Amino acid sequence: MKATEKELKILREGGKRLATILHELSMHIVPGVSTDTLNGEALELAHRYGGEPAFLGYTPGGASRPYPAAICMSVNEEVVHGVPNEHPKVLREGDVVTLDMGLVHNGLITDMAITVPVGKVDVETARLISAAREALTVAIAAARIKCTTGDIGAVVEATAKRHGFSTPHELGGHGVGRSVHEEPFIPNFGKPGTGVRFEEGMVLAIEPIIIAGKGDIVLASDGFTYVTKDGTRAAQFEHTVVVTDGNPEILTQEA
Repeated sequence: MKATEKELKILREGGKRLATILHELSMHIVPGVSTDTLNGEALELAHRYGGEPAFLGYTPGGASRPYPAAICMSVNEEVVHGVPNEHPKVLREGDVVTLDMGLVHNGLITDMAITVPVGKVDVETARLISAAREALTVAIAAARIKCTTGDIGAVVEATAKRHGFSTPHELGGHGVGRSVHEEPFIPNFGKPGTGVRFEEGMVLAIEPIIIAGKGDIVLASDGFTYVTKDGTRAAQFEHTVVVTDGNPEILTQEA
């Protein structure tokens, strides 16, 4: 979407609330906690902060049923869209968990993801998380007027390769605001100068996804969760941003 100033005020407030929710939820990522418990906490936090989970009941393209949880929670080899409440997992020391949540505030949607270690993780997992966080920083910097979706994809892919990792070609960021997924699709690979050109006011969910192995993914039997084909781990960070006439504005951060 291209947001009006009135819409941006709503998105800014919703983004702050979403950032607070994920920050508070991340404090509960400890060994022994169940993903189902965390999903319940995400729902409670959304209501506490005056919003509704954007993913709960949403049917993405290609899915045969609505998504059944308040938050996507992907553990270890799960790349995105892990379902926390149908076959709950108990988190263990050394696991890695991605929390990906959308929040509806006054009719508009922001989207955010963070990857959180469970206790102490091994060196490669720590490097993976760091690479994904770095990729988000450089991707946001490329979300400028006259830059393109290919510019973002290129810097994400280059960051992954520099650290010895890869990116899935099927998954990426997207427009957001009036619905969960809007145009344009923002791949996590690409060539500079190609794809859709950004314009002032565009609201984008930028979400680099980094995989420790080859980057090949498959869809699990639940119809939502993508997992790495080789069983290696994945990490993801995401912010909702708006393209301005200068630096992009990050909407999903705490005040």
